[in-house]
Amino acid sequence: MLIIDGSVGEGGGQILRTSLALSLITGTPFRMTGIRAGRSKPGLLRQHLAAVNAAVAVGHADVAGNEPSSRELEFRPTALAAGDHTFAVGTAGSATLVLQTVLPALLHASGTSRLVLEGGTHNPFAPPYDFIAGAFVPLLRRIGADIEVDLTRPGFYPAGGGRITASITGGGRLAPLVLEERGTLLRTSAEALYAQVPANVAVREVDLFAGTMGWDRAACRPKRIDDSRGPGNALVATVASANVTEVFVGFGEKGLRVERVVEGVVTEVTRYLAANVPVFEHLADQLLLPLALGPGGVFRTVAPSLHFRTQVDVMKKFIDADVTVEDEGEDRARVTVRGVDVSTR
Repeated sequence: MLIIDGSVGEGGGQILRTSLALSLITGTPFRMTGIRAGRSKPGLLRQHLAAVNAAVAVGHADVAGNEPSSRELEFRPTALAAGDHTFAVGTAGSATLVLQTVLPALLHASGTSRLVLEGGTHNPFAPPYDFIAGAFVPLLRRIGADIEVDLTRPGFYPAGGGRITASITGGGRLAPLVLEERGTLLRTSAEALYAQVPANVAVREVDLFAGTMGWDRAACRPKRIDDSRGPGNALVATVASANVTEVFVGFGEKGLRVERVVEGVVTEVTRYLAANVPVFEHLADQLLLPLALGPGGVFRTVAPSLHFRTQVDVMKKFIDADVTVEDEGEDRARVTVRGVDVSTR
């Protein structure tokens, strides 16, 4: 059994989710200590418990320590199989992080899985649905993954109540990803999503964002969300190029000025465009696991984050992952991932 220190590196929930995903695929049991030790509220929160319980269902696993605030967990998968599941976080905790946990395993399991994921779909500090559907899933499809996702109801923090459905057919052969250039810039656009908050908040966001970035104001629009169970606001910016689409999201919240929301998105988009690479840091994190578990690939990105480096370290505990990062200077790096042959259980 592997012993994993959950406090190393960035010390967050990604260490747990990556460990669960790789344990499902390799059949390797693990014991984790110091779960989320690097966070202000250490231990398992509701969204982490939901991810653990989802992995238990997909891998018919035995588990100990899956309790609120637990800082230790023991996980033993027995049989990985496709299937139909509903996974509910029960709060505004991220439904996309639950999907992130089981997706790699279901891409390797023979058969089709249909998932219903309930919880937060637009949360700070988690990949929002717009990023998953607009940036990550299209690249998975490009390398041969059979996956469809759909947002049936948005769920903003803190009310939650969102619903995502996903259909995943696993067992197919994936192709390597080669993504070294963005290609011709095709489109830049932005949407300010708003639910149960004044419309002028969203109008101010798109006005300020378009003006700061010099983007066409006609392509930057407010969008009212009518079916949310609570108030919410998100500014979503999209940079679509010939070879890749990147999505950047900032979240409004009570007491946070519109200028601060816009500033965060402007900072990320500006950094991405200045680096002249196809992959920004959040997408780089997401690509590591599917490439390592397939035929690999190469992509250029901004300078890797601590989150990225921690992900690589966890992967190496389960599989013979070979991830090479070449520093190209000026906030650019070339990442080469050598895939491994993993047999499912």
